[in-house]
Amino acid sequence: MSLISLGVDPGLYKTGYALIDDNKGKPKLLEAGLIKPKSKDGLDNRLFLIYTELSKIIEEFKVGILIVEELYSHYAHPKTAILMGHARGVVCMLAAQYKIPLYGYSATMVKKLITGNGRATKEQVRRGVFYSLNLREQSIISDVSDAIAIALAHFYSETRMKV
Repeated sequence: MSLISLGVDPGLYKTGYALIDDNKGKPKLLEAGLIKPKSKDGLDNRLFLIYTELSKIIEEFKVGILIVEELYSHYAHPKTAILMGHARGVVCMLAAQYKIPLYGYSATMVKKLITGNGRATKEQVRRGVFYSLNLREQSIISDVSDAIAIALAHFYSETRMKV
């Protein structure tokens, strides 16, 4: 039986998501997309939209694992981390609500697992995602490729542990 993982790149204005099927040891991208709340909406409505859309995805695809990027705060931009933390909190709450195991990876770890380099650029990560899934080059926004990378990072981490 395959296991479907949902990788989430949380944000209040753009939340990327990606569904990866372990496909008997070979990752397969089922779907990836973007949840984009209206910037004019209040914080409560943006968080509710993220919650509602991710709930639908979890139920439709029978998600078995949730993976989210760990919170990172740069001393020059603490407000960004606080705002991202709100969206990340929604993902954590969904894991508890649906009784789904929740995993978190730092951006550095995701980059290392996807490219072999913890300081890789967004473009290098995007190329690593396309290579890993044998996808044709196409333009996808970084929030979506980041969500795919987060889900793949967990797949590679778990695969390495089982070997």
